[in-house]
Amino acid sequence: MSQNIELKNFELAAVNPSNKTWGISDLFCFWANNIQTVVGFSLIASLYLIYDLNSGVVLLGSLIASMLIYIFVNLIGHPSQKHGMPMPVMLRMSMGLSGAKYIALLRALVGIFMFGVQTFFISKSIVYLIRIFIHFNLGNQVLEGDIFLTFFLGLNIIDWISLVLTFYIQYLIFTNGQRFNKSFLKFSALFVYIGLLIFFIIIISENFNEVFQSLKLSSNTNNMIAKSNIVPLVGVTGTVFAYFSIIIINFGDFSRYVKTSEDLKLGNFSLLLNMVLFSFLSTTLVIGADIVLNKNLIGVDQLLTKPLDIIGKLDNTYLTVVALIFILFSSVSTNLITNYVPSQNAFINFIPKNLDLKSAGMLIFLFGLIIAGLWPSILSQIGIIYIINSITSLFGPIFGIMIADYYLIKKETVNHKDLFYFRENNIYHYSNGWNYKALYSMLIGFIFSFSILWNYSLADMKSFSWIIGFFISYIIYYFLNKE
Repeated sequence: MSQNIELKNFELAAVNPSNKTWGISDLFCFWANNIQTVVGFSLIASLYLIYDLNSGVVLLGSLIASMLIYIFVNLIGHPSQKHGMPMPVMLRMSMGLSGAKYIALLRALVGIFMFGVQTFFISKSIVYLIRIFIHFNLGNQVLEGDIFLTFFLGLNIIDWISLVLTFYIQYLIFTNGQRFNKSFLKFSALFVYIGLLIFFIIIISENFNEVFQSLKLSSNTNNMIAKSNIVPLVGVTGTVFAYFSIIIINFGDFSRYVKTSEDLKLGNFSLLLNMVLFSFLSTTLVIGADIVLNKNLIGVDQLLTKPLDIIGKLDNTYLTVVALIFILFSSVSTNLITNYVPSQNAFINFIPKNLDLKSAGMLIFLFGLIIAGLWPSILSQIGIIYIINSITSLFGPIFGIMIADYYLIKKETVNHKDLFYFRENNIYHYSNGWNYKALYSMLIGFIFSFSILWNYSLADMKSFSWIIGFFISYIIYYFLNKE
């Protein structure tokens, strides 16, 4: 078959060394953005304060999970850092030039769906801000007008304006290239941490003794090494690992811009620092908010760990506006990392001849808007999220195949030219562009991962379905290709 340039694209090509600008501080901010979410805040605070768990066990389990993530992202991040290419291109080595197009597209389907859903929830913060603005400038009676009580697909005019505005803002931010994205992620991470520290100082300055006394009482550290703590330790480790696992397979999309291998290792290690810092701030703020609510005689049935629930109870307009702004930044930056960039690269890889950053972005935002608009009235009601979760069962097996192929089979050698030319004597051509050994290994790993994820009798192992799928596919692929 003659050479074909359809697999070439500027966005997929190896990064010019002058564009490798990510350092340790950038990776620190990258991991900060991954944990600085509403879900992350609630998850960490709940593990420490709501569930009857030993605080030492929670911290140890979180750190063990972070170390597992650290190991995995270094494994997948090193090839992209060394060769400067994103995940879909590196996938061509193991899956074949054609196979990688469709396998990467599965990651894009999950990314686009979650991009639309998360954008829907991000838009709710803008809804609150618009309503607050109307209330204070036009009066609350305006919000009772017929136009604001008319709904289409479960959303009124403010909801739709906020949704479109949220998509537009993200489009302006996300389609400016990696240098701008790096700056945005750095600003967002530091901005959110500053916000958390400001709230921390405000609460501590007025309730120092009560907060730390309550924190001490809430911290169960007795007999941490008891046998009864083994199961909780495994459970916490699995839960925290599952929270971060979505980013692992596509980490190469970001590590390709890291300056050196040493920067990659040290920068990724900051995940542990972020885990400790964010855990301390989130638990302290939850306890402090509970003390403030009790002092103001605001009754709550249980300890509130969700930021929006806490804000709603405090009923302070200025505090609400400030908190919503911080939530907007944290949510948008996470949407960029976990959903947009992976989908963008997978789309460009699927049609490299016709797509670039802007056009791929337009497709993502178009599909995302449809998903977000249909989410409240249709998609959230028909259980489609279960289909999306089932597709994610493939990510552990795909990761396992990529790692086994690069380190054990290919011995870290990459033929850059063959990655971008589809021809029969290409080493990545396999069988008309498909590596059937990789597909077989992926299918077996998926069966194990999927079975664990949806078998209710194996519910305690659910959080480890990704790791089990990875291990099965890794072993099978290695033995199928072992000479």
